[in-house]
Amino acid sequence: MLALRSIFFTLLLPGTVTVLVPYLIVSGTGAGSAPRPMIAWAGLAPVVAGAGVLLRCILDFAVAGRGTLAPVDPPTVLVVRGLYRSVRNPMYVGVVWVLVGEALLFWSVSLLLYAGAFFAMAHLFVTLYEEPALRRRFGESYDAYARDVRRWLPRRPRRPDG
Repeated sequence: MLALRSIFFTLLLPGTVTVLVPYLIVSGTGAGSAPRPMIAWAGLAPVVAGAGVLLRCILDFAVAGRGTLAPVDPPTVLVVRGLYRSVRNPMYVGVVWVLVGEALLFWSVSLLLYAGAFFAMAHLFVTLYEEPALRRRFGESYDAYARDVRRWLPRRPRRPDG
């Protein structure tokens, strides 16, 4: 049952953000109709990397957290393994990578602006709703995690003393 819920919410949430909306933007603006420079094909790398990040996180939510990426069906256990050891919000980072890659692939300024708008909305959602909800749900364990792991960018590796 958890696997089916994870698949459903993956298709619904990141599927809408990374497939449906970009399709509507590109088809509405006519982006991609002109010949694309070779650099546009460099967009495949962030699309593949971002999708991989997203899928890994969804798997970690299901296996370690016993939940899904949807706010209505969240993990019951705080997930601090995998990519979550390095950054607190790798799913959102993965989605931004996919969107930036699509902007390059389709040579679309509109998609690039959409990626920026998505990141701004994700930041507001994380800071205004998600983090307070995680603090209420997981208490000190989330506070300790938030002190050790940055929200968007991984920390530089620390040098050993001496």
